Amino acid sequence: MTQITRRSLLVTGTAGLGLAACGNGIGSAGASQIDARVDDARAFLLSRYPGTQDLLNKSVGVLYMPLMTEAGLWFGGAFGRGALRINNATVDYYAAAEASVGPQIGIQQYSHALFFMTEQALSDFRRSDGWALGADARYATPDGGGAIGTDTTTSLAPIVALVYGQSGLIAGASLAGTKYTRILP
Repeated sequence: MTQITRRSLLVTGTAGLGLAACGNGIGSAGASQIDARVDDARAFLLSRYPGTQDLLNKSVGVLYMPLMTEAGLWFGGAFGRGALRINNATVDYYAAAEASVGPQIGIQQYSHALFFMTEQALSDFRRSDGWALGADARYATPDGGGAIGTDTTTSLAPIVALVYGQSGLIAGASLAGTKYTRILP
């Protein structure tokens, strides 16, 4: 029987994050690749969850993060790249990063979209050097029939966040603590 040390735990966690990053295109995703992934993620979202069309029609812009990779072994992290679209035209590219500490083990991939429902929310996001999702966001969740919960509370929120397409070994995904930074692909 082997004994697990803090050093081996840290090395294993770092290696897991490195492997997760390989499948995420870190360092290799150019503008055309990010746009292609965003197109696919948008098409999947609209076909799988038709209720998002209503959110899309009401929003002034949408940040699509088509592939977030999250891994953790006590220490965890997530990373992905995506594009901000206004009227379905890409206006900026963003990287999203998250770090966490606590009881966790596993790896997963998921997509998420931030629907900016007001000009002010979109403007605040675009002006910031590094923006983190705050308490002003509401989460929309898909139900078993593929509809999106867009109740009155959600539709009045300045930002609606939707996590979808989860696969992997970590239960759930949260955008809490995720920092978004504008990038040049």
